[in-house]
Amino acid sequence: MKFFKRITFSCAALMAALLITGNSYSQKNPFITSMYTADPSAHVWADGRLYVYASHDVAPPRGCDLMDRYHVFSTDDMIHWKDHGEILNSGQVPWGRKEGGFMWAPDCAYKNGTYYYYFPHPSDTKWNDTWKIGVATSKKPASDFKVQGYIKGLESMIDPTVFIDDDGQAYFYYGGGGTCKGGKLKDNMTEIDGDMKKMEGLEDFHEATWVHKRKGIYYLSYSDNHDEGDKHNRMRYATSNNPLGPWKYQGIYMDPTDSYTNHGSIVEYKGQWYSFYHNSSLSGNDWLRSICVDKLYFNEDGTIQKVVQTNGLSK
Repeated sequence: MKFFKRITFSCAALMAALLITGNSYSQKNPFITSMYTADPSAHVWADGRLYVYASHDVAPPRGCDLMDRYHVFSTDDMIHWKDHGEILNSGQVPWGRKEGGFMWAPDCAYKNGTYYYYFPHPSDTKWNDTWKIGVATSKKPASDFKVQGYIKGLESMIDPTVFIDDDGQAYFYYGGGGTCKGGKLKDNMTEIDGDMKKMEGLEDFHEATWVHKRKGIYYLSYSDNHDEGDKHNRMRYATSNNPLGPWKYQGIYMDPTDSYTNHGSIVEYKGQWYSFYHNSSLSGNDWLRSICVDKLYFNEDGTIQKVVQTNGLSK
């Protein structure tokens, strides 16, 4: 009997080890290791795949000046990722700064058969005061994007994101330097409908706006200004009954990574919510970042549980 129990225990332990090893091998963070990536914008399109639109840190790093050459990655199982290749670079932006670079955090939206790719890029050598939000379009989610121009009438800010509500109305948000603004988009997805307004109720906003909706509640998440010692940006969020606020601050949903910055997106895929973000674990350099993903959970009252970051571990 003791021998039988010993064999049974050994088999169970072996099976558990194999399962753990399999999960660890197939679901490591960062999940893209072939290049340096940051600022992941995740979306699920009608083909059933989850797509991540990311910025690209060019090596060797020089701060964030050299960011350029956007790539798109997709999956249908959160394990195996396809690199669809480069979809846009600064040389394809007619109104962009002649020196190139500065292709920072992008986003993508889909409406009426067209994919709209939004990206910040300066129009002059004096980049800090000349940011514009460019728009490129395609009939495909990961190729054939062509720059159509930029959204007129905006201030010089970064980090565009677009949220499309259940009724089809699209909302545009952007920010930086402590200011977050939002407004409606016209049906053409390239013009602001009315005025942009400051998003009220956010605590310690820095940048990296993202908006999602769950059970009738709107969530606006963003990175803060936390900078103490070797601890850097945390991810915070606020909620509202209206996509343009006012917002009620709810707290921190992600502690700092090992990178000076963080920039995330939150999306539901096949019944599970996920938090996308970046860290510097692959390079050890603040400006050579890599995109990561971990599961995200909500409490019964709709608040978000703090994300448990994993690095090379099973989720």
